[in-house]
Amino acid sequence: MISTGDREQFETTTRTGLTRGEVVALAAQVRAAGAEASEAGKALAAALAHGAFVAPERTAGLYDHAAEGWFGGPVGGRALEPVTIDAAPEPPGAEFWTAFWELVEDMGSGLDAGTVTMRTAGLGPLLSANCGERLSLACLAFPGVREAAAHGPPGRFRLDDLAACPAGSLGHDFYSLIIDNGFDLEVLDREALGLSSLPSPHNYLNARILQVHDLWHLVGGYRTTGLHEVAISGFQLGQFGHGYSAVFLAMALASTTLKAAPYSALLFEIILGAWVHGRQTPCLLDAPWEEIWMEPIDQVRRHLGVEPYASPVPADLFEQALAA
Repeated sequence: MISTGDREQFETTTRTGLTRGEVVALAAQVRAAGAEASEAGKALAAALAHGAFVAPERTAGLYDHAAEGWFGGPVGGRALEPVTIDAAPEPPGAEFWTAFWELVEDMGSGLDAGTVTMRTAGLGPLLSANCGERLSLACLAFPGVREAAAHGPPGRFRLDDLAACPAGSLGHDFYSLIIDNGFDLEVLDREALGLSSLPSPHNYLNARILQVHDLWHLVGGYRTTGLHEVAISGFQLGQFGHGYSAVFLAMALASTTLKAAPYSALLFEIILGAWVHGRQTPCLLDAPWEEIWMEPIDQVRRHLGVEPYASPVPADLFEQALAA
């Protein structure tokens, strides 16, 4: 059980945020101290949550600052457009925090991935009224997002097209990933979620990420393990400021820093490394996937300018720990 004091301090830091210098220093401190940097880890997690829950337009800067402190130098990723918002940010209210802390407390108690996804997504509507507009501007600051979203909601991939692809091709590997694991081609039903009724760019971005999430696993070099599901959220956030990924990572970091502090440094390493990977990889949102189904993954990566994710620890580390 997370103490009342820890909850209150996390909420306070999330509400106010921290400066660039403070975030850089905290990240460097956590990496240097590892398991001993308990308080710094809590503060850094709350600083990143400020972007997810209060000021989405600050998310990219906060993660860049954290990565700078962690890795000892600037990210050097794709240049982002400046974001100017006149309205003051609106911190979330009591209803949000009640749902958030319930989810954080439940993490690690055997929740299946689908339940975590739905409960994390359910936090979004509990954020302040102006958070959606701020998130739109934050996403549009990423190169390639405005152009991709201009096409409107993407068409659907066809399972029959993937099934017809030869062995060794991206399409065949994608088909096998979906069928062998019993996945849905788009993770969740976009129509049931009402994504088409969302304003641009979210009507495009939320539909697109549902259909390319598992595809990015393959092309980006992310395994479908617990640890790499966290990692690919960092990659997605670094690609286009994905709002759900920011919320999910804030929840994962709060759960770890407040309940399992010795593992905090590992989680920051995974998340920030994947963030840098996403920032330094060309925008994949509008990649011509249907035109390259027949190409092998190595060729697709060269075509799109993607280096596979270099995991600092075994991808199945969580699964190994549970088995032991």
